[in-house]
Amino acid sequence: MLGLPLPVWFWLILSIAIALMVNKTAFGKHIYAVGSNERATRLAGINVKSVLIGVYLVAGILVAIASILEASRLGSMNSSSSGTGYEMDAIAATVIGGTAMAGGRGKVLGTTFGTLALGIINNLMNLMGVPAFLVGAIKGIIIIVAVLLQKFMDNND
Repeated sequence: MLGLPLPVWFWLILSIAIALMVNKTAFGKHIYAVGSNERATRLAGINVKSVLIGVYLVAGILVAIASILEASRLGSMNSSSSGTGYEMDAIAATVIGGTAMAGGRGKVLGTTFGTLALGIINNLMNLMGVPAFLVGAIKGIIIIVAVLLQKFMDNND
């Protein structure tokens, strides 16, 4: 459809669905509250355990969808090595997108743009022939710089 692979469509549809859930539902507001200050959220009468269980449930469903897409892309699944290194990409994309490492602040749209930016950075490093061991180091540097920028911006507010 429109020249885009099926996984891209899944990514777009799920990004929109998660953005709507987070921005338009009470559950989404509760997620931000728990991420910002768990104790204050509990004192406000919100069942923190239920919110956390819901977040883990949604995350599990998204992981299941991602696993099916990854298995279909590769033609098989090796549980010992599949997805190795994706955790660094997930953290980098989220931090690049403006999500606070301390929690309570971030937008799905920012993470979406962070994912696109990281994809472009990965592609550029691949085209430039950057060795694989340096790619991880560069992503780590990107995360450190993004966190330091967040701290700097927070101190100036």
